[in-house]
Amino acid sequence: MSLKLSKRQSSKKKKPPKVNAQAEVLLKLGLEAFGTTPLDPASMLDISTWTLENNSPLDPKDLPNAFLQRLWLLSPDARSSHCKFPFEALDGANKSAEKTINGFGGESQCSINPLDLVTAVFMSANTFFQQEMTVRMVQCQFAVPLVLPNIDQEEPSRFLLWPLRGVVSQWTPHFPGIHKKVQEGFLVSTCMPVISCIKLGHCGISKSQVLNIVISGLGSCNETFLHRGVDGGQLTRRLSNGLVEIGWYLPTGDTDRDIFPVPVAICNLRGDAGTHEKCLSLLCQASSAVVVFCGNLREKEKQLLASCKDVASKLILIDVSDMERNENRVVGFVGQNLEEDMRLPNGSVLPGKDLNEEELADRLCDTLKDLLPDKLKLVTLEAAAKLAVELGLNVDEDVVCKKAMATVEEVLKGLDEGSDLFRQKQLPLQGALWCKLAEIEKEESKQRKEGKEINHQMQKEKKDILVELSSYKMTPTMKIFTDALFTTDIVERTYFLSWMKLRLRMLQMDKQNSQQNLFTNQQTERNDGMPEQPDELENGDSEYSDSFCTDTSFEEEDIKDQPVNAELQVPVPILQMSKEETIQPESQQKELLEFTYDTFIVQQLSNEKEIQGEEILENNREQISDQISDDQNICLESGENGTLSAKGKQLDTELTLHTSHVSSSTKHHMSLDASFEDQVASCSEPLELDPSSLGLEHFLREMGLIFELTHITPGSGSHNVLRLPSLAADLILYGIPLELMDGDASNIPMCWLGCVFAELKRRLPEERFRTRILTSLGEHRARNAEVLSALFGVKFPEGERRSTRGVYMVALCVPDNLRKHMECDFLLLVDVEGLCSVPLVNKKNTQICDNEMATVATGLSDVLMQNISSHAGSEFETNFTVIVNALLRIKEFGSMPTCHILAQDEGLNSMLQASQLRRVSDILQTEIADNADNHYAKTTSDIIIVKGPWYNTSFTEPVDAQYSKALLKLKQNLFGALKKCAAKSEASGLPEFIGRLCAVWDAVKAKSFSVGLQNTDIALAFSILCTELSQWEDTFLEHMENWLIVAKKRIFDAKALDTMVENDLLSELKVEAREKVKTEVDKIRLKVEANLMKDNHLKMYTETFKPILMSNMGDLQVRATEDITQRLETANESHSSSTQLKKFETLLEKGKESKLHALVQTSKSINLLLQDKELEEEFEGVWSNTLSNFDFRPSETDDITARVTDILRENIISRGLQKHMKKLEVIGQNQPTSFQVYDEHFGYRSRLKHMFEDNNRLQRVEAQHLASNIIDEYNQFVADKSSSPADFSESYITEMLENVEKALKEKSMEIRSAFEVDLKVYLCSNACQDFQKLHDRYAKDRELLTCINTTKGTYLAEFIYQFRKRDQCQRMAQAFTSMVIKPIVLDYIYQPLGTFIVEEIQGKAPQYLSQQAFHKSLLEGLIKEDRFESYMEYLLFYDSFRLRKIQETVVAHLSESTNMDKWRQHRLGEIVGKVAAAVSQTAEGTNGVLSDTKPLLERVCLTLERDVDMDVTRASLNGPLFSITTEWDRFVTCLMELLAAMRLDLAQEFSQNMDIDQFLQCLPIQPQDSIFNRVRGCGKQCPFCKAPCEVEEMEHKVHRVLFHRPKGMFPCESSSLSSTSCPETMTKAHLPQNMDTQHMSVACRTLDPDWSISPDDPRGQTPSAYWRYVLARFNERFAKEYKQEPAKIPEEWKRITQEVAFNSLKEAFLT
Repeated sequence: MSLKLSKRQSSKKKKPPKVNAQAEVLLKLGLEAFGTTPLDPASMLDISTWTLENNSPLDPKDLPNAFLQRLWLLSPDARSSHCKFPFEALDGANKSAEKTINGFGGESQCSINPLDLVTAVFMSANTFFQQEMTVRMVQCQFAVPLVLPNIDQEEPSRFLLWPLRGVVSQWTPHFPGIHKKVQEGFLVSTCMPVISCIKLGHCGISKSQVLNIVISGLGSCNETFLHRGVDGGQLTRRLSNGLVEIGWYLPTGDTDRDIFPVPVAICNLRGDAGTHEKCLSLLCQASSAVVVFCGNLREKEKQLLASCKDVASKLILIDVSDMERNENRVVGFVGQNLEEDMRLPNGSVLPGKDLNEEELADRLCDTLKDLLPDKLKLVTLEAAAKLAVELGLNVDEDVVCKKAMATVEEVLKGLDEGSDLFRQKQLPLQGALWCKLAEIEKEESKQRKEGKEINHQMQKEKKDILVELSSYKMTPTMKIFTDALFTTDIVERTYFLSWMKLRLRMLQMDKQNSQQNLFTNQQTERNDGMPEQPDELENGDSEYSDSFCTDTSFEEEDIKDQPVNAELQVPVPILQMSKEETIQPESQQKELLEFTYDTFIVQQLSNEKEIQGEEILENNREQISDQISDDQNICLESGENGTLSAKGKQLDTELTLHTSHVSSSTKHHMSLDASFEDQVASCSEPLELDPSSLGLEHFLREMGLIFELTHITPGSGSHNVLRLPSLAADLILYGIPLELMDGDASNIPMCWLGCVFAELKRRLPEERFRTRILTSLGEHRARNAEVLSALFGVKFPEGERRSTRGVYMVALCVPDNLRKHMECDFLLLVDVEGLCSVPLVNKKNTQICDNEMATVATGLSDVLMQNISSHAGSEFETNFTVIVNALLRIKEFGSMPTCHILAQDEGLNSMLQASQLRRVSDILQTEIADNADNHYAKTTSDIIIVKGPWYNTSFTEPVDAQYSKALLKLKQNLFGALKKCAAKSEASGLPEFIGRLCAVWDAVKAKSFSVGLQNTDIALAFSILCTELSQWEDTFLEHMENWLIVAKKRIFDAKALDTMVENDLLSELKVEAREKVKTEVDKIRLKVEANLMKDNHLKMYTETFKPILMSNMGDLQVRATEDITQRLETANESHSSSTQLKKFETLLEKGKESKLHALVQTSKSINLLLQDKELEEEFEGVWSNTLSNFDFRPSETDDITARVTDILRENIISRGLQKHMKKLEVIGQNQPTSFQVYDEHFGYRSRLKHMFEDNNRLQRVEAQHLASNIIDEYNQFVADKSSSPADFSESYITEMLENVEKALKEKSMEIRSAFEVDLKVYLCSNACQDFQKLHDRYAKDRELLTCINTTKGTYLAEFIYQFRKRDQCQRMAQAFTSMVIKPIVLDYIYQPLGTFIVEEIQGKAPQYLSQQAFHKSLLEGLIKEDRFESYMEYLLFYDSFRLRKIQETVVAHLSESTNMDKWRQHRLGEIVGKVAAAVSQTAEGTNGVLSDTKPLLERVCLTLERDVDMDVTRASLNGPLFSITTEWDRFVTCLMELLAAMRLDLAQEFSQNMDIDQFLQCLPIQPQDSIFNRVRGCGKQCPFCKAPCEVEEMEHKVHRVLFHRPKGMFPCESSSLSSTSCPETMTKAHLPQNMDTQHMSVACRTLDPDWSISPDDPRGQTPSAYWRYVLARFNERFAKEYKQEPAKIPEEWKRITQEVAFNSLKEAFLT
């Protein structure tokens, strides 16, 4: 399925790409539409969030979806471009071969280069989605795009800075003498060496594969960079040339494991650098070192190298040139020539043309290790982006982005003074007053519940707090923050929120890291503070060197000078809204602000016990509207004293990313009202905060509390404050979490939430309110936010990083295809963060807060995912008791979610906690029966183990191989639970949700639960009881299993098919089973009650726990009784069916015997053997007759009308015809004999159109004719189904309805849907009658009929077997002869024949006795033959030449030999005699009828093996053919006759003229191969002249040649010959001229130690007259063959005669 283009709002759109080869790739992948409306993060909702399977793509247009889905699953094969089936080649015969090779045709399963796939998706995505992809690709250890080429090649490439800003990682650098410390930082702003790798010229080696080995090491090579070795990597890149990728190596602190001691970034430019000069210039200037893979270079590449050397800090060249393709290159890497020519330091050129990827990577790695950590300059990608702008590249961070980033810096001013002080000044509502107010309200609720009078002192204290809160004025920070969110530019707001998160995390990491960057300590120890730079940099432009400093702050820039990012798109909201439902222009804001709020919610919440959601969502529109100013351009502005004033909106566009000190005037400007500060300071027990715990959620929390004040002090809300719920609704629709509960203060701003949900309700259609709630509940280290992000792609505050505490919610719009099954429109994801985190000063309060959060979250849930971290053992009791207590309270509250358990490892502690939670959840999920008619509902909690990557923050370890599958399994289970919820309860709407929240919160505040918020002993005691109860249940079920075995034996011992006996026994066993189950369960009940009374902790809560446990016991009793009863019925039915089957087989056997007798008589009379096809037809008659006469058991009353009606109802609903549902009520009732067409079947317009045409008669006749045809087809359909021996199936009705729809579709008529429904109702009514007869006949014996039909083939085979058995002896003897005897006879004859032929040939031709003799004969034959072609074959194809000569000898010998016939006849007589003897020996003492002949035949084979000393294949005896009943004497007689006939046939065949080729194919040992192996030698050839080694000793170490060959007989670069033999050539080419003979011999050995080549060896010189003659004889022919000039040979060579050359051979082989 291709990506679908969603209708999205966008502030800017890209220009459509030009039609070129690159655009064709996008078109092929189905991404052409996203060139104008890019993909955004919301796209993953359709692609991944609701996807439950990892399906393989079937078409290239499926590849983008598959890539993104797998990437979100962190699958290692995410970038694969492999399609499941080969796609069809493009139409047209004019497609070129290049297109086929490049993936645009042919049968390749990879339709595109994987790198093009990644590039295409990045090109089709906006910058926010690119950031999401980048973070996940880094998690998968994939390289990510740094510079993205433009689809229009005339436009500059784009530097992707924003996508890289989200990449955060940890590393542990190690320096000698310095303590290792874990560092964490944003890789985009971290100073580190950047190594850029480029390619110049054609390279035969894979640059990317080398880099992969450098990054990950040789032992565990990760595919960081895609290369030609991966699947599809060999396809031509059409889109990604010019792409610059970046990957990182991050040290772990393990010196034995780490490759580099510091983090290193590696950039990889795709394609030839010579065609991407801007990217090349960027990499050379921005990199710490540039590695150039130099192929076959020309003058242009040499000039580029020189320019690189001028600007690069460090240049490393690698020679990977291809000598064979090096004719025209001008640069040669020989020795130090290049280093000297380019004035490079020593060691700057690495030879690599003779190395493979592993060896080259090892050398490059050693070179880089020498430069690290202090010999390379440090670089940040932020600084590189500035340089990219200067070089003419586009940078994705445009004016809107920088404006948003500047706004964030304004918001965070003052944070450098400390987060505590910042929060006190700028976020004061989250301080001690809010916490104290929450405590007072909880105490009031508790006293109100107990019926006590509210404490006056507490009322006074609350009043004082409210008075102080009413004096609050919005702080400057919150004013800027809310103004930024109120912007109508959605892109700017998205940038603002994203950078807000990143900047806060960046500041948090700055505080956590003791060093600002990883080289701080190292640099402070040096006087100059920076590594010494090359001269070129020192003398070069200072602008470049200054831009790569370690300061990560931006310089001030003029935003107006930056180009607008035309590619930036607005992110699609997670809840897809219509255009009218989104933010309106300012001119329409007044209408937006006229939403209704209830200004008296606070009073209602404090005075009423239960608040319904509808009461909160019903609002007073007029009161709020009156408070809104008519001026739509008003904006909140802080006065100097903290007062609010109206002022025009002005934004500072100056970009400043560093945190500056706040001036005194600014501090005064940001101060709070004095009285408000005094109240904060005077409040007892202030809430201590983690200094690094500030996050975006705290600003959003403050925003909600600001609005909450408007209900505490009515009339105080200003214009923008009253717009905050609308703003919050916008944020929810765009995927920003809404905080439901403040976990720090343990309070819920109910007024704020009520108004936010009211705004949501106002925006959404009335019919789209249904919600389901899925909650992730786990302690703070369980990474709930990361788990939900992995499952659904949402983003929650990460409590583990900032100690965030709270309950958050994200809303997802359910797609149409799932709404039907889940019966809801929205899925609300609830995340609990900070649960059981490190306690603050007051551990008691922290424990209460944890229990309150867990209880609220559990009470809201339809499905609860209990998340168990891999650190479950450290604080097992604390974490476990909080979850169990929450479950107990919510069970007492009256609701219980469906529980699923996620364990993040398989450790003992985790599995122990998971199993304990599962037991508790299973018991609590049992519904308490209110009456006898209510069935117990038992839900079992599933445990899924997912080893997620959430703890691997350094990206050094690969993602677990089973992670993707486990995550999909977890998602399937969760969605399955949500679908079950639809069957159990109706989905609640938004009003019900807020009402549910109010009810749970009221119960928590009033402490309405019997289990206290501080009690941990109850949970542990209840868990132990659940464990014991589980063990008792297991013992009980085992006991009942043993009872069932005895009961089944009684059933099978009884008489079957006696209805009265069967029913009496079954009823007796059912009663006994119920009594037995009740007795055993009652024992468990007594044990439970005893334990409740015995345990001191549980004793006080007996009234609470006893109904739950007794309900579980009742559920166990019902389930066990139903299970035992069903299994008894199954056993009884099985016994009856087996008896019925025996009856059927008896009846069938009788019919078969009668038919077999008649067939045998017929076969004898006509003297012909019937074929299997004829026997099958005869058996079919017997089978049909038996079925028709068999007495199937009559069915009990089982009306199929309801089943037929249900199928028709589902069909009508799926067709959208619910308005005709009442017509289904007549199904099964008396129907008219024929179908009638009425006027209501035609629409008003149709009737009006045909009213003058004989009162629509023709139209009715046509419709009646159509209905009659359909009815006729139905009658034939029923006849076909009724004739087959099978019971009624619901698929019959489904198929019938599909036939009706197909017939109506084929006949185009102006007819209403009432016609279709009436016709279907008529046919279904008839089907109920027709198929009821079929069902009544087979229903009782349905399984028996299925079994009979399944085994029909077996019965047929037995029938044929029984017929063949009369004459089976002959057939079996023939089979044994052909399958066993004849193969062994032929093997006996031909097995030794090959060796016999070899011996005969060697006796006649002694040249085949040794290697040298054979070689001599070859050379003599060549000189006698005197053919140039033979010499060429000898020189170039030595082995095939020798084998051909041997083959000719063997064929000639066989043509002349007369011994072969005699030999075969003799061996034939021997083996036949031995076979006859073996059969006779086995037959002794055996006669009569044998039930199985296989053992005797095996004895014959064993005897043969012993006599002929050969293996006899007995595998063919395993078939059913030889395991039959037969007469042994007759079989032996038949076998002997066949044996004699076989001997005559073979003897006649041997006496005929022999086809030599066919004869040789029969030989197991080929004589030519045997001879060749004896004379071939070691097979080694001289490394200089290719002469074969002549040493005949076995396993010799040193090779030697009798005489070598001149150079002119092989292709060479030079046409001049200065010497005649190989030793002389080698000496002149490789040894010094002044070396003496002794040293020259030693030096020759050093060139190749495996060969003995001496210039003084006369055996290496004298015989060379042979080859001198050959060269002189065919010099011109050799030159023409090799396309070179003839060799210049001495005159004395030409005077060598053939005789002299021939004699030189004799002399050589004699010596």
